[in-house]
Amino acid sequence: MTRKFFGTDGVRGTANTYPMTAEMALKLGAAVGRYFRNDGNNQHRVVIGKDTRLSGYMFENALTAGLTSTGMNVLLLGPVPTPAVGLLTTSMRADLGVMISASHNPAVDNGIKFFGPDGFKLSDEVEADIEALVLSGVDPVQPQNIGHAKRIDDGRFRYIERVKSALPSTLPLKGLKVVVDCANGAAYRAAPEALWELGAEVITIGTNPNGININKDCGSTSTNAAASAVVSHGADVGIALDGDADRVMIIDETGKVADGDQIMALLAERWAASGLLKGGALVATVMSNLGLERYMHSKGLRLERTAVGDRYVVERMRAGGFNLGGEQSGHIVMTDYATTGDGLLAGLQFLAAMVETGKPASALSQSFETVPQLLKNVRYTAGQEPLAQQSVKAVIAESEERLNGKGRLLIRKSGTEPLIRVMAECEDPALLNAVVSDIVAEVEASV
Repeated sequence: MTRKFFGTDGVRGTANTYPMTAEMALKLGAAVGRYFRNDGNNQHRVVIGKDTRLSGYMFENALTAGLTSTGMNVLLLGPVPTPAVGLLTTSMRADLGVMISASHNPAVDNGIKFFGPDGFKLSDEVEADIEALVLSGVDPVQPQNIGHAKRIDDGRFRYIERVKSALPSTLPLKGLKVVVDCANGAAYRAAPEALWELGAEVITIGTNPNGININKDCGSTSTNAAASAVVSHGADVGIALDGDADRVMIIDETGKVADGDQIMALLAERWAASGLLKGGALVATVMSNLGLERYMHSKGLRLERTAVGDRYVVERMRAGGFNLGGEQSGHIVMTDYATTGDGLLAGLQFLAAMVETGKPASALSQSFETVPQLLKNVRYTAGQEPLAQQSVKAVIAESEERLNGKGRLLIRKSGTEPLIRVMAECEDPALLNAVVSDIVAEVEASV
């Protein structure tokens, strides 16, 4: 299905550049408002959250204008994590949830993610219908039917209570020294508050957002600061979130980083042992390491792979009745507790494992040996199609032949940035580097 401006996770791009313009946000608000308010009733409502980007104010106002112009009543949450929007969409009986965030991207980018009334992200089919409404235009309602807008002050506290409730009350975190890096993003208040309320000694990083420093040298995509803090403070563990707090990386007491694959391996094994893992399987994407797949098989469990994007992970989980899934990048989805990836919730599950087992983070965060994996990105200009070039196709085919029986290759366009992602896995490091380098060189030559 070809979509014009929706990617793998909503609409995303550089602020004030198509499609991330105030005009487009206005049209999106009107289109999605018309889609979810299709009976003329003025009781429909939508919740809107955002991260800490400067452009969030602009998009919040534009979306509110578009939504209220179609009769939707808007509830403004302010800065909250993405999973809080999924939660509050259902708990506040809203017809729609909107998160304004570009997640792990730099501050100049922004994005708009939509959640349905069930708290889950919209399907490809619904997004296609909304695109059609954007392109055809939406008539506004009569003046007397314009929607209201209202600020909600306690959204963060509702989310904190929900996250805390996922841990048994008999499992306090007292005695744990935890570094939490909030990436100067949406969880800059919620994450430290939740950890402190659960009894942990909290050391914070990335909790001073100024609109332009989100994800800058901090958070789950830049873990050096958090790793240094863990070691220098003698902390037991570090939790590094991304800009909208739906991703997490765990840092052990030595400063070593564990990605989403390692976190999922730990949770899958623990949940299976206690009878909580539904379907005997973990759902992950094609990006997850081959070592994770081998580890799951060694435990008598399955790894089900999907296309890249936590939305596709969730769709497979719901279709198959599974309750644990995620991505190597740190999206951890636990549908018993949340409708989307939740970095703080996953971090708390890791802390619970430390408390219950009495083991240090280093003993829990490296469950399996990874197969050597190399990922390189090539940036291209919008409108270019480097993967369609015959020279690129030829070198990819040749590389697949070289890896046949020795590893695997995955080449794809990013759904959130203008990047070609070249990833390979192979036990032979020399072959791994050669294959990736050859493909990257050919892609670069074509852009």
